[in-house]
Amino acid sequence: MKLLRKIQYNSPVILTFALVSLGVLLLGEWTGGASTALCFSVYRAPLNDPFTYLRFFGHVLGHADYNHYIGNMTLLLVIGPPLEERYGSKNLLEIIAATALISGLVQFICFPGTALLGASGIVFMLIILSSLSGGEKGRIPLTLILVYVIYIGGEIADGILQTDNISQLTHIIGGTCGAVFGLSLRGWKR
Repeated sequence: MKLLRKIQYNSPVILTFALVSLGVLLLGEWTGGASTALCFSVYRAPLNDPFTYLRFFGHVLGHADYNHYIGNMTLLLVIGPPLEERYGSKNLLEIIAATALISGLVQFICFPGTALLGASGIVFMLIILSSLSGGEKGRIPLTLILVYVIYIGGEIADGILQTDNISQLTHIIGGTCGAVFGLSLRGWKR
């Protein structure tokens, strides 16, 4: 019991995101995927369907299976807590929500025949955001440029050369959101 008292919920946004995503995965398993399709995947649907608007944000909480969940949550739990400490829970929650909305809208508008789910866009946003952690305010760290070129360049190449069930565009959107929001939080000006 003493050990439980020593455990700290040190990163409320990131930990809650991971736990809610786990709950969504378990609910999806329990409902045979119906709850995931209804609320936690974004796809073209009528605008008079209230679930359409929930899906613009909720798709980042849904995962196809346990391996998909583990792949995203491992990186999220490693990269996210230091960023939440640096930028604050409120800022990080707003960036996650904005990234979810932007990637959800792009999927809805540009890819009417497919569905999107998973936190990989959020993870890419965090990867790029973490590369902004060092350096002076008002300057662009070389680490940002290198990470952006390596990760986003790789996603562009994969998108052109591979046919798979991975949304490279979502990774690119997430990484771009990380760069834009990170630079704005740092006080970067043109």
